[in-house]
Order: sequence, then C-alpha cells, then structure tokens
Amino acid sequence: MVTQGVRSARCRAEVIIAASRGVGAMEEEMHTDAKIRAEIGTGCSPRGPGCSLRHFACEQNLLSRPDGSASFLQGDTSVLAGVYGPAEVKVSKEIFNKATLEVILRPKIGLPGVAEKSRERLIRNTCEAVVLGTLHPRTSITVVLQVVSDAGSLLACCLNAACMALVDAGVPMRALFCGVTCALDSDGTLVLDPTSKQEKEARAVLTFALDSVERKLLMSSTKGLYSDSELQQCLAAAQAASQHVFRFYRESLQRRYSKS
Repeated sequence: MVTQGVRSARCRAEVIIAASRGVGAMEEEMHTDAKIRAEIGTGCSPRGPGCSLRHFACEQNLLSRPDGSASFLQGDTSVLAGVYGPAEVKVSKEIFNKATLEVILRPKIGLPGVAEKSRERLIRNTCEAVVLGTLHPRTSITVVLQVVSDAGSLLACCLNAACMALVDAGVPMRALFCGVTCALDSDGTLVLDPTSKQEKEARAVLTFALDSVERKLLMSSTKGLYSDSELQQCLAAAQAASQHVFRFYRESLQRRYSKS
C-alpha cells in the first residue's frame, strides 16, 4: 500500500512537471510570436483584443524619382505614395507666402473620377493643416497617390501613406497625421477599419484625420445616416485607435533608421 501510494504521488508529480513545461513552452511560443509581429510592424494582432484595426505594413523610400515615397498596407488595402518637392512652381500656381500643395490620386484602373477628386481635396486639406508651407514660399509640394488595392477604408489608407511619404521626403510638419475609418451597421454597432463588404452593409461610414500631438480633428468625411451621439462615439473610437497607428509610425521609423 505504501509503495503504491509513493508511485501514484510520483506519477502526479510527473504530470504536474510536464504540464508546467507545456505551459512554459506555450508562453515562450507566444512571446516569440509577439516578437515576430513587432518586428514586421503590426503592433497588435489583427482584430485582436484592445485593437480592432487590421494589420499594418509600411515601407519607405521605394521609388527613386520622388523626393520621398512610401507604401502603406492596411489589411488588404494598399496605397503607394510619392512626394515631389519643395520644388519650382508654375507662376500661375505660385503663392508668395507659402508653398503650393497639390494632391493627385490615381485609381487602380481607369482615369480619376468624381470620387478621386473628392478624396484629393480631403487629403490636400489635411496635409495643408500640418505642413509648414511658410518655410518654403513660392515652391510646390506634390503628393501623388496610386491605389494598388482597395479592400475598404481607402481614404484612411491614403492619408497614412501620404503622411509616411511626407516624412520620408523630409517635408517640415508641425505634427504627424493619420486616418481612421468607422462604420455603423443597422444595429448601431461600431466597426473600426471596415472592409469593403462591411462598408457596403453599413448604415454610415465616417473617416477622420487626426494629428499626433493632441489627437485633434483635422478632417472628417461622412456618408450615411447617424445621430450626434453616434458621431461623438465614432470620433472617440477613432481618437483611441489613432494611438495604435502613431505607435506603428514610431516603430516603423525606428526600425528604418536603426538599420541605416
């Protein structure tokens, strides 16, 4: 009886040790996976706890002709941006006390239409709010955006690509900026960074541009029906989500300049 008791106690101890080793291996694997995600720049798991944004990826200085360029991937939405300037400007477009800022948005297929022209105006207004154009009067700064793929939240992805390209070009700015898109479905449920399918099924789609200093609203674009309380709810969610985007900016820039 004593021998059987000792054997059973040893078996229980071996099971406990094996279980603890399994937990340790699992924790080590999770730590390794988190480290890999941090190295590729996602910052947080896609649609994971505490972050309902899709995964991010960014690469700067891709193109040789522009003064600065960046490719920004947001889920399956991808935009390539190039910045030219400050450079010489045409006399007809010259502004004596600040730089002339232009934005050109090219769709994936075909020629720019009304939707592209509307997005160009929104992106230009956002850039003008942060770019210190008075430091380069009578010059031209041109931002060219090429849509590579559109899987939802295109305007937000264009804003993020434009910001990273401006940083790569060394254009002086008082703050960084980012875009966050929110969607409200028929039940009033808020979805951050919606896909194309979620945008089509949504009752309202709202896109906000926010600065990195005080999370101030720089630009908003809305479509659909929503109440004042829902607007404030979406803005608060966008401001909270912008922290993840700006953190990704910092990590991406740190990785780039630490290599160089």
